[in-house]
Amino acid sequence: MSSTARKADAQGDSRSAQVPARGEFQREESLALFRHMLRVRVLDERMLKLQRAGRVGFVGTAKGLEAALIGSAYALRPHDWLWSGLREGGAAVMRGLPLSEYIAQMYCNSNDTAKGRQMCNHFQHKGSNYPSWSSVIGTQIPHGVGAAFAAKQRGVDEVHAIYFGDGATSSNGFHSGMNLAAVWKVPCYFVCVDNGWAISVCSAKQTAAKSFADKAVAYGMPGREVDGNDVLATLAAAREAHALALGGQPSLIVLKTYRMLGHSSSDDPTKYRDDAEVAAWAAKDPLDRFEALLLSQGAIEKNERARVEGELTAEIDTEIHVQEAAPKMALKTLVEDVYADVPLHLRRQYNRFIAVAERLGHATPGDGAFPL
Repeated sequence: MSSTARKADAQGDSRSAQVPARGEFQREESLALFRHMLRVRVLDERMLKLQRAGRVGFVGTAKGLEAALIGSAYALRPHDWLWSGLREGGAAVMRGLPLSEYIAQMYCNSNDTAKGRQMCNHFQHKGSNYPSWSSVIGTQIPHGVGAAFAAKQRGVDEVHAIYFGDGATSSNGFHSGMNLAAVWKVPCYFVCVDNGWAISVCSAKQTAAKSFADKAVAYGMPGREVDGNDVLATLAAAREAHALALGGQPSLIVLKTYRMLGHSSSDDPTKYRDDAEVAAWAAKDPLDRFEALLLSQGAIEKNERARVEGELTAEIDTEIHVQEAAPKMALKTLVEDVYADVPLHLRRQYNRFIAVAERLGHATPGDGAFPL
């Protein structure tokens, strides 16, 4: 407790006495960031093992990007929006996406809020303003700008953070989104997670500019490159971009980082990356770096990381068992949600389909035919 707080407590002002000193605030925030980063690492590793075992179908790995994703998203308020490019699922969990929904979507089971219509690793969560993302590169950029423009038109206090990778800077969506955001002065900021490679195309082949941040100048907005493996620097840059967005000034922050594994679980990065490059970035691991800082400050004990990782692993494994036991998505969802009531022609098509599924043993009792 600070000396000011102790003085207030002596005077009987209990409300003031409960306010931590600035250093205590910073420590609490740092510990929260550390735990969220560890959750991303543990969840990512667990999902990749499940994919390799054939228990889930696809994983977009995020190892090495924990500081970039958590630090930038931590600047958002609960009612702000996060438009994902691919690897922001862990940040969505930090912002309110239930772990149960995250893992259910990986299994595309009956608890999947997307009803199995998205391939796994394509999350969404209405409660935390996290729209479903598309594998089509850059499409979320004009969508996010449009939503931010709508917020401005309605006079709603929202900021929209729009995420994408370095490869998306070559998409039409990037250029139109950046241009319109600056012209309309919408409350958004752009987060380019420059992780070194757009699948097998290195960042240097995406642009001749010194930095992707230089692209902001052409659209009349501020742009800056940040060490994306430094979670505190990333958070500071995101808070600055957030403040600018509240004033109607879009901006671009480029988080220079590195994905340690493949573009996805379907990718073999050894085919196009040099081992020495990977080793050099492994030495800059964002979790190791932040842990060393917290240890040097006395904010954590030496075994704190292992303890938290154990807690997170147990929590995640418990939920995995729940979701693996959940029923499959009902086959009737194939024809639902397009119309208020399933029309006759879709009922007939579905009934012919279910007859084949029943004959082959693929149907379950809840997948019965529609009455005609």
